[in-house]
Amino acid sequence: MNDESLQNTSEQAITPEKLNYLKELTQHYYNIDSLAKYMDVYRISKNDPEDFWNTIAERNFEWRKKWDSVLKWNPKKAEVTWFEGAQLNITENAIDRHLETRGNKTAIIWEPNDPEEKTLYISYNELSKRVNKMANVLKKNGIKKGDRVCIYLPMIPELAIATLACARIGAVHSVVFAGFSALALSSRINDSECKMLITADGSYRGSKSINLKGIVDEAMGDTPSIECVLVVKQTSSDIEMVKDRDIWLHDELNQVDDKCEAEVMDAEDTLFILYTSGSTGTPKGMVHTTAGYMVYTAFSFKNVFQYQENDVYWCTADIGWITGHSYIVYGPLLNGATTLMFEGVPSYPDYGRFWEIVEKHKVNQFYTAPTAIRALAKQDVEFVDKHDISSLKVLGTVGEPINEEAWNWYYENIGKRKCPIVDTWWQTETGGIMISPIPFVTPTKPTFATLPLPGIQPSLMDDKGEELKGNSVSGKLCIKHPWPSMARTVYGNHQRYIDTYFSAFENLYFTGDGALRDEVGYYRITGRVDDVIIVSGHNLGTAPIEDAINEHPAVAESAIVGFAHKVKGNALAGFVILKNEGESRDKQNLSKEINQLISSKIGPIAKLDRIHFVSGLPKTRSGKIMRRIMRKISSNEGDQIGDISTLLDPDIVEEIKEKVQPFLNEK
Repeated sequence: MNDESLQNTSEQAITPEKLNYLKELTQHYYNIDSLAKYMDVYRISKNDPEDFWNTIAERNFEWRKKWDSVLKWNPKKAEVTWFEGAQLNITENAIDRHLETRGNKTAIIWEPNDPEEKTLYISYNELSKRVNKMANVLKKNGIKKGDRVCIYLPMIPELAIATLACARIGAVHSVVFAGFSALALSSRINDSECKMLITADGSYRGSKSINLKGIVDEAMGDTPSIECVLVVKQTSSDIEMVKDRDIWLHDELNQVDDKCEAEVMDAEDTLFILYTSGSTGTPKGMVHTTAGYMVYTAFSFKNVFQYQENDVYWCTADIGWITGHSYIVYGPLLNGATTLMFEGVPSYPDYGRFWEIVEKHKVNQFYTAPTAIRALAKQDVEFVDKHDISSLKVLGTVGEPINEEAWNWYYENIGKRKCPIVDTWWQTETGGIMISPIPFVTPTKPTFATLPLPGIQPSLMDDKGEELKGNSVSGKLCIKHPWPSMARTVYGNHQRYIDTYFSAFENLYFTGDGALRDEVGYYRITGRVDDVIIVSGHNLGTAPIEDAINEHPAVAESAIVGFAHKVKGNALAGFVILKNEGESRDKQNLSKEINQLISSKIGPIAKLDRIHFVSGLPKTRSGKIMRRIMRKISSNEGDQIGDISTLLDPDIVEEIKEKVQPFLNEK
């Protein structure tokens, strides 16, 4: 197979026979079960995107009213509408339509932080009742269509239920990860002027208990739009309830019934706002709308994970991130799937917890982040081997490009060399997976996201704004044609949306990522474009260098940044975590070995001028490495890094400053 054949056949005319073939396939989201079928479907989707998505939407969902037009697109203004004129409610498609045939089927399995606590199994019938009751509580407390509701909850069933309850009545949910600081919470509430906050008295994370309500109380000192705080009793900890503002959710639920008519929504009504940290400061509130998001998340979930009717699917992300929105809540439920929610962490009570859960629930599809895989790979493989994980059929990775060592460990030790790995590329802004293998269809290749899903048209651009044709090329990753689940704007700031995503290349969505297309047309994401460093006139992506460093047997993880250099323009600094924190080897020799490895894998130009051995990297709670912070510190601008309270471990910043300072003192 090669991409040239894919590109060439996509230009062929669609015959009436092919059109009928398309209509038949779309009855079940395209049951893509062969590479030849993928090629056919992709060609059809590229040739006539509007007819493609029209057929998908018409055949697979329930609508109150059909659309007047499939797509309207104004690239100059970055304005897009999908299925304009249609009316629907996403919860009728995610819950109601399953009740007759799947009412007793488990919709959500909730696995608690403490393995000694009881697992909850919530059927579609029970989910319907609980969502309706929560929706009635929202209405009872003044929430109506269009109001923004901030949800700041741990990974407990009420998080998914509150999200769906907002959608039920047309309120806009804005989920904030329940590990963010009071400052991060208040800034997000204020940006979208949320009217209500839903939180809990506390939360559990491994052996720790977190005073969630205390964080909320601090944030409420600067959130004038909040009128009501609903509080879930989760830890039964001693908290302060503010009169005329704070209300216990369980008391409110006792006062409402479990019938709530779904609000009729227009296709382009806002479904949710989700904030992405971005690499340049102020979080962006990405706006996702109802119909297009529904169609694409359902379609992508079905194909990327090859979900079958009785499978158990588990995504380990938090619903506070887009991965949790699309592939814990909406995508699975729209397909009538059984989706697993996990409250805890992979290391508690020991590093076998993930695999204990897989064994317990006979999980079939497992979707996690490379950060988690690397952390687990550092542990004794006995944590895996003592569990029966033979139920697994498909493995997935999300959040960042996966390095080859982690890919191989995952494939061999978790997949037992029989489970394909879907290395998925997508973003908060895209709403759904864009480039990914289709398991048992697309031949996989370590570190490569492989081929775009049907309906997605990627292109690689050079610095002059010219498209790079053919294979064996690398450039800036853009998308040529709109897709249904793309974010419509940055909340309250459409100009920022235009400037960020549509100003770099005319009529193209610029992802901000660099990518290469190999000799057969497979895509590999090489990292953020601002992580491409020009050293002595050479463009060096951080990902390949980090991959080379990570091949060293003593290295667990690494991150590369550039800093100003008088001769080279820029030079490279590496921040390296060792597998053995007490590594007694001579650091000078270890540094030489790392640079020799880089030189042999990439070339002498990519060798590091500085190597810092650190205990951790500055990461967001979703696992994203904030290279911006390391760049600032390496450039002697450590006093300009801004708020670090949203990092997983803010203390690591001080350690990095201490390690870098001796280099800054050098003349």
